[in-house]
Amino acid sequence: MRLCVFGAGAIGGYLAARLATVEGIDLSLVARGPHLAAIKADGLRLIEDGNESVHRITASPDAAELGPQDCVILCLKAHSISPALDAIMPLIGPETVVVTAQNGVPWWYFYRAGGALEGTRIEAVDPGGRIWDRIGPERAIGCVVYPAAEVDAPGVVRHVEGVRFPLGEPSGEKTERIATISRILVAAGLKAPVRGDIRSDIWVKLWGNLAFNPISALTGGTLVGLYDDPGTRAVARAMMVEAQAIGEKLGVKFPVDVDRRIEGAGAVGAHKTSMLQDLELGRPMEIDALVTAVQELGRLVDVPTPSIDSVLALVRHLAATRGC
Repeated sequence: MRLCVFGAGAIGGYLAARLATVEGIDLSLVARGPHLAAIKADGLRLIEDGNESVHRITASPDAAELGPQDCVILCLKAHSISPALDAIMPLIGPETVVVTAQNGVPWWYFYRAGGALEGTRIEAVDPGGRIWDRIGPERAIGCVVYPAAEVDAPGVVRHVEGVRFPLGEPSGEKTERIATISRILVAAGLKAPVRGDIRSDIWVKLWGNLAFNPISALTGGTLVGLYDDPGTRAVARAMMVEAQAIGEKLGVKFPVDVDRRIEGAGAVGAHKTSMLQDLELGRPMEIDALVTAVQELGRLVDVPTPSIDSVLALVRHLAATRGC
């Protein structure tokens, strides 16, 4: 199998390093800048459980040099996919499968979802339907990213925790292509269960992210700090209750109640959310995939979202004033 990881940030780098240990795949990586230069010169270094490993991987800034692949794992943040389409498309052949390893509501959400909203494009994550039209939802395999990793230096990725990458076809079917990708990820030492309802898995992670990420960016608070403060916890809970109503109207099954999910966020400890980290580093924040898209879904199913609307307005203003 020709397999390319597009986007060599923390998660993409971690995946590529683990996949480099699997025999029988032709692995490549699309990266850029100092990170790419370091990988080409010295290999991709992974620090995990106190040990360091070095992996020589074919890496290029230009997907055209790599050509069409059997599988592309997209590890870009959701807001980066549409601007990168021209760079991605040389990897796409007639039978290419695209694993969408992003946080938030995926651009293919209503492909083979059934019901009145079948085929609806979500403007917040796919403006103008460009991703849908160019990549094609029939190629997509959903993926929920649970691991945490960081780029310590160019060419150096440090794994923090977690090895789970649940996978699912938008249709819920257990196809041969998804079984193959799951086997490859498992051979890389990862957990990649094939799920029959990947949308519910997506919502379980999104449920906390849509609330705690923007609140943390607005306040500078860590997860445990936001949990311990009755005011911020109440705001997060109100947002999550609204989101649950939206999800349930879309047929999502939530395996835990809202208070247990909030307790789980608090139990993570003094952790800065990815949105707060991006703000502090001056990088674009994942506002649209995590928050705006949920607001858009609320409009589609006629669920009011006053708490989500208020926090979204504030974090958008913050992003605009800080250039993020």
